Amino acid sequence: MEAIENIIGAINGLVWGPPMLVLILGVGLFLSLGLKLMPILKLGAGFRQMWKGRSAADAESDGDIPPFQALMTALSATVGTGNIAGVATAVFLGGPGALFWMWLTALVGMATKYSEAVLAVRFREVDERGSYVGGPMYYIRNGLGKKWAWLGVLFAIFAAIAGFGIGNTVQANSVADVMETTFGLPHWLTGLILMILVGMVLIGGIRRIGQVASALVPLMALSYLLAGLVVLAINFADIPAAFALIFKHAFSPIAAEGGFAGAAVWAAIRFGVARGVFSNEAGLGSAPIAHAAAQTRNPINQGMVAMLGTFIDTIIICTITGLVIITSGAWTTGESGAALTSMAFSLALPGIGDYVVAIALAIFAFTTLLGWSFYGERSVEFLFGVKAIVPYRVAWILAIPVGATVNLGLVWLVADTLNAMMALPNLIALLLLSPVVFKLTKEHFEREKALGL
Repeated sequence: MEAIENIIGAINGLVWGPPMLVLILGVGLFLSLGLKLMPILKLGAGFRQMWKGRSAADAESDGDIPPFQALMTALSATVGTGNIAGVATAVFLGGPGALFWMWLTALVGMATKYSEAVLAVRFREVDERGSYVGGPMYYIRNGLGKKWAWLGVLFAIFAAIAGFGIGNTVQANSVADVMETTFGLPHWLTGLILMILVGMVLIGGIRRIGQVASALVPLMALSYLLAGLVVLAINFADIPAAFALIFKHAFSPIAAEGGFAGAAVWAAIRFGVARGVFSNEAGLGSAPIAHAAAQTRNPINQGMVAMLGTFIDTIIICTITGLVIITSGAWTTGESGAALTSMAFSLALPGIGDYVVAIALAIFAFTTLLGWSFYGERSVEFLFGVKAIVPYRVAWILAIPVGATVNLGLVWLVADTLNAMMALPNLIALLLLSPVVFKLTKEHFEREKALGL
């Protein structure tokens, strides 16, 4: 087992080395500048579009689910253990400065997520069941042409396998850990309960996933934010010092303190960007698979809804988690992952803090299992046709109890590595198809201006 961990660790260090981090941030920055910072400047318009998108734009809209449900399905997959365990791991390994790099990843990631969704709607197809299918594999094939089709196949292979890491075993493992620590539930029992609940939802396909996600995601996100804000109100006096630590150690090394081993600036950047991407998935190419199913005929409108996913996930939810951990002082104790977040909440809310984290993590992970199962299904459908969906679904459900009982370190390593392998084909496609995004965006806003909207 140790030899396997060492091999995967070496591959992980390679795929998450400087070239990958430069590529993720570089593509996001390039798209941000090409869009003239539109995703940040039009944030308010994006929220209005999201509110309007609670039902189909019109009776004749193409797609399977309303735009709001498409965003909630994408958020159900992104708001997961990355927001609780991932942020804690980033701070534990990279110090408080890692949070700054998570923010930066999110700000440029909004342009990435916008572009992904625009291309997903623009180049989507209707499959033999009459369902709308799209995502990087489709915009590579339909946007770049047959000579690039191999890149779409690579993405679909990586996504179908990566789902079992980032979207399945990591989620099940984190829930099992926190449930055993908080409620004394054995790992196998948590895995079994998760397996049954996920199986019940997956029978209904994307429409059922969309309905469950649009009910659970807003409720769980708001409840967790409320609990986090209560903790920050209690730790109010420590907030200025926390921000000082974040900005200072984004650019300078931090010494060892208590159970914290110290971290170089490179560690803050590496773990901040890696965990930021793990959490909001901007650049991975996963979210556009959900946005391709939206009931809309306007790629730009769906892109504006999509970019909110990154903002909500990282700028809002991850920031709350990070500030709770830093203001509590728990980050110097040597704890990591969900246990660190749980300790930080418990210090401010004795007796209930760890329950808040346990319940939030369980619901976050449950919805991530749903969202990522859909991504995996669409990927195997692209590779093998609709006949592959049911076997994939069965494998997905059976993997949950296995994930709940395996070694967490190895699971995180595999998930991290597969994320990078997914991101590469997608980032190449985004660069090559960026002129399409810029042209569609320019035409849309010029049309709005002419109409006085």
